[in-house]
Amino acid sequence: MRIYLETLGCRLNYSEMETLGRELVDVGHYVVPSPEEADICVLNTCAVTGEAARKSRQLARKLARSNPDARLAVTGCYATLEPETVAALPNVSLVVENRRKELLAELLQPWSAELNGQQWLRLEPEAPAQSSHRTRAFVKVQDGCNNHCTFCIVTVARGEERSRRVADIVDEVRQLAAGGYQEAVLTGVHLGGYGSDLDSNLYELVGTILRHTDLPRLRLSSLEPWDLKPEFFDLWRASDGRLCPHLHLPLQAGCDRTLRRMARRTRTDDFRALVAAARDRIPDLVLTTDMIVGFPGESESDFQESLHFAEEMAFAHVHVFPYSARAGTAAASFSGQVPVETRRQRAAAMEAMARRTGDAVRQSFVGSLRQVLWESCEQPANGHGAVWTGLTDNYLRVRAVAPSGIDLDNRITATRLLGVSGDCLDGEVLSA
Repeated sequence: MRIYLETLGCRLNYSEMETLGRELVDVGHYVVPSPEEADICVLNTCAVTGEAARKSRQLARKLARSNPDARLAVTGCYATLEPETVAALPNVSLVVENRRKELLAELLQPWSAELNGQQWLRLEPEAPAQSSHRTRAFVKVQDGCNNHCTFCIVTVARGEERSRRVADIVDEVRQLAAGGYQEAVLTGVHLGGYGSDLDSNLYELVGTILRHTDLPRLRLSSLEPWDLKPEFFDLWRASDGRLCPHLHLPLQAGCDRTLRRMARRTRTDDFRALVAAARDRIPDLVLTTDMIVGFPGESESDFQESLHFAEEMAFAHVHVFPYSARAGTAAASFSGQVPVETRRQRAAAMEAMARRTGDAVRQSFVGSLRQVLWESCEQPANGHGAVWTGLTDNYLRVRAVAPSGIDLDNRITATRLLGVSGDCLDGEVLSA
């Protein structure tokens, strides 16, 4: 079968679709680059906000319009929360809730014989098509969350925490390295809770991966701040530069009153101390975060306190979310709902602050030498050299013109950072 994979939302969703793509190719199916070429479209949905749910429905309808003959299988958080609504969308033939998502390859298999007999199916290529080339792979190490943040619907959609076996994760990373990937990103709904059901923990997992694989770069995705102790940051000292000096610590609010209403298990003093410890132990660390503005009960003074604290933390990037009430969460019934226009204004102010701190972080690395993993290139219309784009080990985006005749695709090179250009840095490739 020819199968098109589409996803919305978090890195975990992307990780799940990458894994599904590899599973489908391994059993002889074809992962195709567009829905028009597909017999089956698979959509992994998101429901973290009302807007994400709307986009999930919109994308499902778009896939149906793009190829009316293709069957549509829908999974993910929105499909889990509203399966009947999803099942009624055009072309939807299968709805798979999150707890059965890992069975998707098997659930699609019965369609194979039926579809192969239909005349509209295109001729098969000579060999199974591989999933699109990637330099980084997302590795799902756990699912679910036992926290109960009052704004979050993900706990409802994903269920309780479930961790993969260390041996299985190490084996997957080894396979990725053998397949040419340069970087793996460990991800999960509650990554810092890894191993809570296995008598293990994330520290042990990361150390084991570093000892028993030779993948050049290992990166961690979002980590709740209360899961980390200063000793955790010793992992970077023992990693020989392979553990990327970048942390995404979702703060959500920089005001203790708001953090309490959110049921977040951290306070600003704790977060400040944690960041200081991380920066002390991890050279050239870059920090990013998530912030929610307009949470129920957030006064103007609360917001200003949150804004100033986020500025103090000097994040390189902030994902800003105007609060979105989700049915089934505690916060949806809280009093003091903030007007939509006020939420938008606060989001704009937070984003403006984040651009200033992000520019300052990027500027601080001008003149330094970083290792860049090159991911994509564009050929300028003026005929000048190809412009490559990639990420430093500490998650700064860089653009550079490759030395004449050199293909930088999926290579890590020493690069001098020359200056800031928007949200990127201009670089000079020194070795290739």
